[in-house]
Amino acid sequence: MTKKAKDVHQTALQEFDRVQSALYGERAQSLEDRRFYSIAGAQWEGTLGEQFENKPKFEVNKIHLSVIKIINEYRNNRVTVDFITKDGNPNDELSDMCDGLFRADEQDSGAEEAYDNAFEEAVGGGFGAFRVTTEYEDEEDEENEKQRIRIEPIYDADSSVFFDLDAKRQDKADAKHCFVVYSMTPEAYEEEWGKVIPTSFRKSISDVEYDWYTPDMVYIAEYYRAEEVKQTFYVYETLMGEEEKYSDQDFEDDPSLERNLYAMGSQKVREKKIRKRQVHKYILSGNEILEDCGYLAGKHIPIIPVYGKRWFIDSVERCMGHVRLVKDVQRLKNMLMSQLAEISSLSTTQKPILLPEQIAGNEVMWAEDNVKNYPYLLVNPITDAAGNAVPSGPVAYTQPPQIPPALAALMQLVDIDSSELLGGSGETDKMLSHVSGKAHEMIQKRIDGQSFIYMSNFSKAIRRLGEVWLSIAKEVYVEKGRKMKTVDPMGMLGSVQLSTPGKSPDGDTVKNELTKASFDVTVDVGPSSESQRQATVQTIIGMLATTQDPQTRQVLEAMAMLNMEGDGISETRGYFRKLLVGMGVIKPTPEEVEAMGQEKEPSAQDQALLAMAQESMAKAEKTRAEIIEIMSDVELNKAKTAETYSDVDRSNLQAVMQLLERQQQELQQQQQVQQQRQQQIQQQLQSGMGALQPR
Repeated sequence: MTKKAKDVHQTALQEFDRVQSALYGERAQSLEDRRFYSIAGAQWEGTLGEQFENKPKFEVNKIHLSVIKIINEYRNNRVTVDFITKDGNPNDELSDMCDGLFRADEQDSGAEEAYDNAFEEAVGGGFGAFRVTTEYEDEEDEENEKQRIRIEPIYDADSSVFFDLDAKRQDKADAKHCFVVYSMTPEAYEEEWGKVIPTSFRKSISDVEYDWYTPDMVYIAEYYRAEEVKQTFYVYETLMGEEEKYSDQDFEDDPSLERNLYAMGSQKVREKKIRKRQVHKYILSGNEILEDCGYLAGKHIPIIPVYGKRWFIDSVERCMGHVRLVKDVQRLKNMLMSQLAEISSLSTTQKPILLPEQIAGNEVMWAEDNVKNYPYLLVNPITDAAGNAVPSGPVAYTQPPQIPPALAALMQLVDIDSSELLGGSGETDKMLSHVSGKAHEMIQKRIDGQSFIYMSNFSKAIRRLGEVWLSIAKEVYVEKGRKMKTVDPMGMLGSVQLSTPGKSPDGDTVKNELTKASFDVTVDVGPSSESQRQATVQTIIGMLATTQDPQTRQVLEAMAMLNMEGDGISETRGYFRKLLVGMGVIKPTPEEVEAMGQEKEPSAQDQALLAMAQESMAKAEKTRAEIIEIMSDVELNKAKTAETYSDVDRSNLQAVMQLLERQQQELQQQQQVQQQRQQQIQQQLQSGMGALQPR
């Protein structure tokens, strides 16, 4: 190991010891909390278990169900990432593409497992985490160097994930280094690293008191360091007046680059020095650096922390989940139940106390009475010193154990306290048939309020995930023409092609170029896609009952079918989506726009309608010509009439005027008939052409 590697390893050990020492108490409590609600017997760990060593130790775990309720509430209201433009433009295609690529990476990497594990650890103990990694799309193809982003879980984060103490932000965006400690069996360690004697990393936070079997493990650590790398960029101007940018790394990779630029007539016009943040990853054992993984894609440490409840007190980061405050009440509940069970295990009936001579010879009868239930039992008479018989009966009776009043009072108080601490609402959260929908809504809001702080903190983690993912995607998804899968908010699959040439009002451009993506990241907390569809269908059904407009009903019915769930219904949903796109209700995807733009070969029925439309158009033209000819004849007749009657005696002028008015009325009637006929032909044309529109 080189001197530089030894220095890095020694620095890492010192940083880890400092961080783990400062957080040991908090993280140990988080681990204890998770064990407390999830592992059988863990509620008796510690001095209480020692005190009840020879007594019954029962567990009535009320915390577990409360934690599961919060987890179920989260799983029914998933948190998703939404990339938005810096200027707030809602119709940016690049941001929509990033949304689709992110959802596809979530789906392909099984990100739900990472989210669920981190959220459950945060609710149970107060701290969880997951990671973002990259891997080759096809590891078996040596020529395929395309990578995909993966979201993976980190288990036991409270005892394995540590950020530097100077990082104050909840999402740890300001962290300078991070450790992730994980375990391996000695055999796996030797197989992967080839070390005969494995040396374990220093992991001190553990608790195995009630574990019957704990395998031997070797701990190694991933060490992430955020480093600022200085880079210089040079701008050269070509003979054509265009500017080209090169980094000092480009000149290091190609020593002849500068000579070639000058040979082509390019001249350096300016340079700029920048500081770029990069993350260096190492894998460490207890005494050496096992692997130097180099710089990672992106500029952020790819470890995402998740907190249940978090705050700083005395400059120490503190966190807890849903369990810690109710542990003492749960222990008291278990102790009281165990004492009550011990009392109940004693005899609860009165038993007679007799002298030995009273049952001599009748021992079997008395012993079998509990089984055979004799109608009577026999005892022998007792005689005094004079030999006289003395009335015989039991000397005394045993008394059943009495429950101490303090125990009964504590049992009642414990139930009240545990319900309050766990956020239980007693009978108020039951959905009753005679209660109004508004009351049900208020009950649901009360239930949601118990998990709101956990959902809010998890949203911060998902927002940080979006930032880390985008930073990595800008360096990984750069291949020109690469086709990638996308997923829309309703789970429908799509496809996108990266860095393709396109047109814009400013001229030629490159579409879907992630290297230029600069977005703000927001999160959306809401029901899962399946729950959303079910709620949408129910809402639409309710609207159909109050809507009479045929077109509106058609849209609502198509929307209901589009959101319907069931086996074999995907093709039906596709049909109704096309219908809604054609009606202009849903914005079409680029693929749908392209499909609609393609010419469709008309069927025989369409060809017949087209012929009818052409014939109607010919008739319309003929009718229009006839109308023009009639109008011309009318004007000519009016002129001739005026000429004919110009010589008529002024005394007959009134008769002439009446004749002209009558001819004018007849002409107007003919025009109205022709207009009605023309309108009928136009309606026939429109209906015929409408049938030919693409569906």
